[in-house]
This record gives sequence, C-alpha cells and structure tokens, in this order.
Amino acid sequence: MTAGFGWLARSAARRPGHPALETSGRTLSYAELAERALRLAAGLAEAGVRPGARVAVLMDAGADYVALIHAVSAAGACLVPLGPRLTEPELRGLLADARPALLVHDDANAESALRCAPVAVEAEPLDVPGLESRGRGQPLDPCEPRPEDDHAVLFTSGTTGRPKGARLSNAAQHASARASALRLGSSPAERWLLCLPLHHIGGLAVVLRCAIDGTTVVLHERFDPERVARALSAGETTLVSLVPTMLERIFEQRPGLRAPGLRAALLGGGPIPEALIERCLSTGFPAAPTYGLTEAASQVATLVPAELESGRGSAGPPLPGTRLRLIGDGGATAAAGEPGEIWVRGPQLMSGYLGLPDETRAALRGGWLRTGDFGRLDSAGRLHVLDRRDDLIVSGGENVYPREVEAALLAHPRVRDAAVVARSDPEWGQVPHAVVVCDGPEPPPAELRAWLRERLAAFKLPRGFSYRAGLPRTASGKLQRRLLREQLDAGGPPEAAP
Repeated sequence: MTAGFGWLARSAARRPGHPALETSGRTLSYAELAERALRLAAGLAEAGVRPGARVAVLMDAGADYVALIHAVSAAGACLVPLGPRLTEPELRGLLADARPALLVHDDANAESALRCAPVAVEAEPLDVPGLESRGRGQPLDPCEPRPEDDHAVLFTSGTTGRPKGARLSNAAQHASARASALRLGSSPAERWLLCLPLHHIGGLAVVLRCAIDGTTVVLHERFDPERVARALSAGETTLVSLVPTMLERIFEQRPGLRAPGLRAALLGGGPIPEALIERCLSTGFPAAPTYGLTEAASQVATLVPAELESGRGSAGPPLPGTRLRLIGDGGATAAAGEPGEIWVRGPQLMSGYLGLPDETRAALRGGWLRTGDFGRLDSAGRLHVLDRRDDLIVSGGENVYPREVEAALLAHPRVRDAAVVARSDPEWGQVPHAVVVCDGPEPPPAELRAWLRERLAAFKLPRGFSYRAGLPRTASGKLQRRLLREQLDAGGPPEAAP
C-alpha cells in the first residue's frame, strides 16, 4: 500500500495530464500538482522540518492549501490543520498541544500566526511563497512513510468540550477512502465538488480520496450557495459533500434545482430535517445521508441515494470493512431497534488522541471506538443516529433525545432552525428547552407545543422556548450545543412560557 505523497505520485504517473484540482483561478494537472507539492516539500525540509515532525497550517481553502497537504506528506511530516475562524487563545491552545516544527500561513491569517507561533512552534512561521523560495533547488525526493505513521492530527470540533487531536495514520486515511469508494462507487471521470473547510475531516478526506483514485477535486474556496447551485446545475459535478444547512441554503437559492450528472450528495454533520428529505425525494436530488466522525477518518455509515425512501431516517449501513455495535446501559449489545452507544470497529480508526493517554484508553476499547453517540440499528442493519451521549436529557427517568425533538420542530413551516438543550428542574431533574430560529413571525410557544404534542410523547415536550436570529455552529455546520447552553446560562433562560 502506498502512503501519504505516494497516493498523489501514483496518480501522477498513471494520469499526468488529468485535472487533479480545479479552483476559481486555475486548473492543475496531476503532474503539475505533484511537482508543486515536491517543491513545497523541499522548502519544508530547508525550513528544518524533519520526517515525523508536525506541520501546522493556518490558511483559508485554496490551491496552495491542497498542494501543501501533499507537500507535508512528501516531507515525511504530519499535517496539523487549524481553523482560521478560531480565536487566538484557541489557536495557542492547539499549538501548545501539537508542538509543531513549523506553522505555515497565508496572508489572511499572517497576523494571527505571528502572534500565536511563539507559544509552541520551533521555527518562525512561513507563508507559501516563503516555502517556495526555500525550495527552488532540486525538488525533494519524497519520503516513504510507513502505513502506521501519522498522516494528520485533526482536532475535534469541540462541541462537547476542549478539542482533542485525533491521530489519523496513513493506513486509516487510505482505508477510509477505499471503503467510501466501495459504497459510493468510483470512476476515472469523477468530479468531487468540495466546499467544506479543509481543516475538517470532511474536507480533507475529499482531497485524499481524489488523489488516491486519480480523480478531480473541484474546490470552492468558500461556501457560496448560489455558486454551488450553478455548478450542480451545469452537470459537471458527480459528487458533493455538504451538511444539511448547506443544502437548505442551496435550495433557497434554486427552489427548482436539477443536478444532472450528480450521483450522490453526501449529507452529514447533523440531523437531516424530514422536509429536506421529502424535497430530495420529490425532485430526484440524490441525497446520501451519512454518519461519520473525525476519530474514524470521516464516513462510518452511508445510505446511497437509491435507498433514500426505504431507509428514510437512517444513515445507512456501515461501510464495507466497518463494524458497528450498539451498547446499552448495562454494557450488553442492544437488540435491533433498541438504543445504545455507537461503537465502531475498522481499519480507519484513529491511533489515539495526541498527548492524552487516559482519553485514548477511554475511547478505544479492544479495537473498538466508543463514539459517545447514541443510535439504533434497524432490522436491515441501517444506523439511526439519535444523539450525543453528553446531550441526552434525562427527565424524570425518561430519556429525551434532542435530535428527535429538533426534527419535529423543523417540520413546522415557520421554523428554520432549532436546538434543544437540557435545563435543570427541581422536580424532574432536567427538562428540555427549545431554541428556535424562525422565518417570518415567530409562532407563539403554545402553537409550537401543540404542534409537537401531535408528534411526540408528553415527556419529550420542551418546557420553555427561546427565539433567536441564529444558532452557534462550527465551521463544518455542527450545532454547538454546549456553547448554546453556556449562552443560556450566562444570560439567564430567556424562556417564553407555553
């Protein structure tokens, strides 16, 4: 098995003139992308990056970023992508955890890089032109890392606490790419539209999968729903990765959107509103609900578009080579239809959390990854994701899954977004509280409760409602439920009594 830069080099040898990367400004063939990556790798080596070292990247998405991803592998180093939207205190914390040999930045993030690097970075930060100037001699002979070596350290989104760095090996990244191709299919003419952040596993995985298969990444530097709608309508895209809120915004721009040539639109990162599924079914839009996580190098389960109706509400069966177990409260495997914590086993799992042996032992048990997510398997072996264990609301001894309540709220015609969090209650211990974002006039709490009462058991109904203009979400679109709870606590519950 090739590893790291070997994936790109192999595709460059087989298809040197084939488009590897298309951006708004240029197209790079496989031969051109490989040559550029080797020049940058030479610059990394001249800057003191040695095999096994870590290279942090603080950049906006673009052609330079994609080339640098491959360059870090060619230098035998480990990629540590950082989110450009993070605050400087957050960046300093991640750099202190990663201890990279070098921090590479672009112009937009230069000031933050220069201020944060002295905390934990061995060398002065560099931008891509600085790397290129250092590597203008002969391109570096690429290193050949072992499959078990770290390819990247990706920090979890931090929806439940401080981010942890998941160590993903070359073998894990390759296994994830192959399993995804087996589920979705792959062809030499594949064109994968990428508008997810490159510092998240959903974005990075697309870059690696296309390099491994020798197909084309069509990179949008930022998410623009109108631009994505135009690209899909043009019929030149075969795959796209989105979160549900992205697809909703695309449909807002193009209500009658048709996407000729599109085989699958992966939808992950959160619950999918029933109304969105209905829209996809009625228009023939090839939605592919998926469940995945950073610690498993992206996809774990995926429902192919042809099964969207029969597998409604699920994320599909596990990918080839992946096993799932649902573990109940007593530690036994849950029966079909019964809820439990989702455990995952397969070659795509992380090696562990960087510098956190206790957290690693808690997460990895005998080859299984404890995800911290709740779900159930139906009789066909399809996974239905219920919620995060940390988000579970226990009210009077009954389990309330926020996603279930949110899905019912999102079905209301005037609710555009919704979140349900736990609030302390002297009688019930906890009660659900709903925060909603509305289109047009806000429906009164009594109307929302009446709507929910027709769809949910009484113990699941929110005891209070708040109205907001928007909800806190990560760059990948995940709801930051913990931050929302903190905001409610800080400001007092702005509840509207039903």
